[in-house]
Amino acid sequence: MRVKAVIFDLWETLIDWDQELARVMQQRMAELVGGDFQDRWSAYRNRYNEPIRTALANTGVPRTLIEDVCAVRAEYVRASLVPREGAIETLRTLRERGYLVGLITVCTEEVETQWASSEFVGLFDAEVFSSSVGMSKPDPRIYQHCCELLGVEPYEAVFVGDGANDELAGARRVGMEAILIHRAGEDPLWPEVLDWDGPRVTSIPGVLDVVR
Repeated sequence: MRVKAVIFDLWETLIDWDQELARVMQQRMAELVGGDFQDRWSAYRNRYNEPIRTALANTGVPRTLIEDVCAVRAEYVRASLVPREGAIETLRTLRERGYLVGLITVCTEEVETQWASSEFVGLFDAEVFSSSVGMSKPDPRIYQHCCELLGVEPYEAVFVGDGANDELAGARRVGMEAILIHRAGEDPLWPEVLDWDGPRVTSIPGVLDVVR
């Protein structure tokens, strides 16, 4: 596979979705704004495509509690932005080999605001956060936007992700190759990629063996 750019997903790709941390966050938010908040939040389609305070207001969080909720969520994101084993080294190696490196993540605003304190700072040539650009995977425009920032055509890029949000098929639809990542000894997390017919890896360093 010869490409100019490698674009990564974030959650369950470069970092883990920590179930225990998420449970604690959800419990603290329920204590603040009610036990049904998570249901309201999950049902709100634009939660990843607009500023967090707007999204919280639109899901019924009282104005007086928004900053408290934001603080809880920021704490969770800050604790979650821990690179998976080999992720930092792989990103550096790709750039040393002459590849451009990008990020496309479906996320709330806290990821972008906490990004500067993470180990990922300075390792990407382009970073696209859905909450900032107002669109999410698999919208073709989000892939095209990242490619434009990198200065490459979609067919010159490969996307790496766990398959959430139809992201792998979405990448293919704009002309990109796509690599599925899932844990060794486990099936992929998402039913739609259980029979994935493209390349797959079980660790981030494995990308270096696929992208040549």
